[in-house]
Formats: sequence, C-alpha cells, structure tokens
Amino acid sequence: MCIGFTGLASLSIMRTTFHPVPELRMSRVTTLTQSLVGKKVVMAVSGVVLLGFVLGHMVGNLKIFQGPEHFNAYAEGLRTVGAPFFGRGQLLWLVRLVLIAAAGLHIWAAYVVTRASWAARPVGYHSLRLVETTYAARTLRWGAVIILLFVVYHLLDLTFGPANPAFSPGDAYHNVVASFGRAPVAVAYLVAMGALSLHLYHGIYSACQTLGLNHPRYNAARRGFALVFSLVVAGGFAAVPLAVLTGGVR
Repeated sequence: MCIGFTGLASLSIMRTTFHPVPELRMSRVTTLTQSLVGKKVVMAVSGVVLLGFVLGHMVGNLKIFQGPEHFNAYAEGLRTVGAPFFGRGQLLWLVRLVLIAAAGLHIWAAYVVTRASWAARPVGYHSLRLVETTYAARTLRWGAVIILLFVVYHLLDLTFGPANPAFSPGDAYHNVVASFGRAPVAVAYLVAMGALSLHLYHGIYSACQTLGLNHPRYNAARRGFALVFSLVVAGGFAAVPLAVLTGGVR
C-alpha cells in the first residue's frame, strides 16, 4: 500500500510539474512573439517569404519581352497551376492568402518594433548623422508606405482592372502596355521601384542579422548581396515600364 501511494503521489507531482509538449511549445511561441526580439524574427521571416514572391514576380514579368503569346500564357498558367488537383485559380488564391498573411505580420511587427525604437531613442532618424544610420534605414518607413500604396494601386490597375481604363480581362500583355503607356503611371511605378530597392537593401541586411547570419568576417559580403539583390530585382521590374515608354514593348 505504501508503494502504491508513493507511486500515485509521484504521478500526481509529475502531472502538475510537467506541461504537455504541445502546450509547452505553444507557450514558447507565445513568449517569443511577445518579446521585441521575437517580433524582429517575425518581421525577418515574413520578409523572407515576401522576398521569394518579389523575385519570382520579377522573373515572371520579364516574360513580356517574349511577346504577347508567351506573356499571356504565363499569366493564364498562374491561374491553372495545380490542375487537376486544384480548380482554376484555387492554388493562386492559396498563395495570395499566404502572402497576405506574411504582409500583415510584416507590417504588424514593423509597427511594433518602430514604436519600441522611438520610445527607446526619441531622436528622429532625420536628425542622426550619416555615420549612425544609412540612407536606406532612415527612409525605410516612408518607403514602406510608398510600397504599400503602390501595391494597392497595382492590384486595381493590372489584376482587377478598375484603375485601368483600357483593362481587358484575360489579356495581361495588353493591360500592361495600356497601363505603362500612360507616362504618370510609368513614372509612379519607377518611383515605387526606387523605394522597393532601398527597402530590400536595408531589409535583407537587417534580416540576416536578426536570423543570426551575422559575423564581422562576412558582413561586407552580406551587404554586397543585399545591394546586388535589391538592384537586380528593382531593375528587372523597372525594365518593363521603361520598355513600354520607349516603344520596345508595344
């Protein structure tokens, strides 16, 4: 009887002392996301997801130089990819939902981290010396606002059509040419690509540091990669409106 009672007592202590694995993992995740470091990790990881989309989208846009047939086939392929397991547009919408979630988390984390930064250092970025922060870092938040507004307009212009008076459903090539044939739209696009380049440059460099890819020996290479990636992506996007404006794509 004494052994049985001791065993039951030990079992009771174990039950009150140790948490189930799922609850423990959830507790760790909650603790991480509630900390400032955790929010920076959320911002970095969601940024990596968005980086993958931006790179893939840029490469897809360059198919416009192959002509209307190839570009329209590419645009239609985005809607039929995954068939027959997925219906038309279903997988595309799944990807969109992931991107919306990543963008939402990225904006939320950036907002919280920015507020914490302002509270810890009330001196504005505009008043800091150049040696203390890069131009990309000082303009990061305004650049993010420009990019967000651009994305909204870009969707209304080339995805859904209300902002494009010559929008033709199913004819992506025509829609792009009609949109960038308007000089103000093309110039606004180029300005947004400039903001995107600065955002990518600072974001990639910071994300590497947040995720632990930081060592004095490799910092120069990390900065170089961020610079090359941001210029290639922004340049690839900018090539399309420039080609339409100059008559290379018509």
